[in-house]
Amino acid sequence: MQIPQPMQEQYRQAREIIENSNDIKVYSHIDCDGICSGAILSTILDRQNKEHEIEFVNLDVLDNIELTHELTIFSDLGSGQLIDTNAKEGQKIIILDHHPPLRDLNYKDGKNYTYLEINPIHHGIDGSYYVCGGGLCYFLAKEFGYDDLSWIGLLSAIGDMQNTGSGHFEGLNEIIQQDAIDGGYLEVTENDLNIYGRNTRPLFVALSYFNDVKLPITNNTTETMAVLEELGIDEKHNRKTLNQLTMAEKGKIYQYLVETISKVVPGKYIKYIPQLIIGDSYTFLKEDSDSFLRDASEFSTAMNACGRNHEEKIAMEVLKGDRIVALDELEAVSLNHRRNLAQAISSVAEGDETNIIEMENLQYFDGTGIKPEIVGTIAGMILGYCNWKKPVIGFTQTDEEGLKVSLRCSRLLSYDGIHFGNMIREVAGEVGGTGGGHSMACGAYIPLDKKSDFIELFNDKLNGKITN
Repeated sequence: MQIPQPMQEQYRQAREIIENSNDIKVYSHIDCDGICSGAILSTILDRQNKEHEIEFVNLDVLDNIELTHELTIFSDLGSGQLIDTNAKEGQKIIILDHHPPLRDLNYKDGKNYTYLEINPIHHGIDGSYYVCGGGLCYFLAKEFGYDDLSWIGLLSAIGDMQNTGSGHFEGLNEIIQQDAIDGGYLEVTENDLNIYGRNTRPLFVALSYFNDVKLPITNNTTETMAVLEELGIDEKHNRKTLNQLTMAEKGKIYQYLVETISKVVPGKYIKYIPQLIIGDSYTFLKEDSDSFLRDASEFSTAMNACGRNHEEKIAMEVLKGDRIVALDELEAVSLNHRRNLAQAISSVAEGDETNIIEMENLQYFDGTGIKPEIVGTIAGMILGYCNWKKPVIGFTQTDEEGLKVSLRCSRLLSYDGIHFGNMIREVAGEVGGTGGGHSMACGAYIPLDKKSDFIELFNDKLNGKITN
């Protein structure tokens, strides 16, 4: 796939707008994709000697936002929000977003301000799997000749789970991946074991976190150690990481997982099992060999940790090259983030009594006391404690009148064709809220008094779609 000519022309226009602007503000999202997007844009502006401000925000603050700069750039957000309501004559707006747009390509016509929206969906390109916000920002960097930022564009796609459908990158993401390989920034291992923590976690720990389907090894390191020892892969006094395994040893783990999963899933899911286990892995060659930044998945998790703790600027400085002060701060944020997650999981899922309430088609928990920024992460992590055949939804209060809603599900449900991002947008809208996201990871904001209505509507909408 190549960038369509009309889209390429938009990038030329964006470059011209930036070159002719001096008072610039960037708004970007708080997740890995948004932070990578912001870092790429900030680097472009630095190299162009353009003074600028950058602010990382949640989507719910953008509708009817005040625009006070000559040029405002929105990255990884903006297409689905009313960002130009207060635009004044002569102002300039650039949007680089891959989410479903409210406005079409002709929206710019007749405006007394400059409006340029670069969204792949306008050009028939799937924004869920073929390019994300950071990728769009990278193509802008490439328009300026800054191909060396390709690895950040690739990292954003990892964080946005753009490779989860097939296990490898497709569409415009393939261009970014190849640029990163050609530049000496990236090494791709095709059809690797798709297990998180390949560089830093002991194998028995990494494997115990497998939770798309609840297995005997899920959240059970004792059982995982026993299995690995039985397979002749890991020894009591010689623990390994995934990166230290031979291909033959990886093959044994693959076979064990296929056989074990096949015993516990309904027949219609059998064909998807390899997708749960196998996928390309990505190594950043410029990072130290023993650093958690070496593995793209672990790097992206650290970016998200900063976003969840309002420390996006630390993550951005690491992306822009600070491997001393900012990296130390990043490690501290990540450590504190892991502590917060452990405490929240303990309060929701561990112990004799669970706080997970199961309905016919879904399950949910009250996340009172859990920060809104991490409730989605918690929902994903507790999949291994509950019924993997149903999505799990977490609720936590954002203010006196609002609830943050986060949904996670096993990848098997999304492979089977359920797009929960579209569904949550529809249900949230019916109760006076907003929502959206990916097929297996999405969220919404709804009025506080609409929680019960939301749950009932969502449960009803899933009738006939969930295999119990």
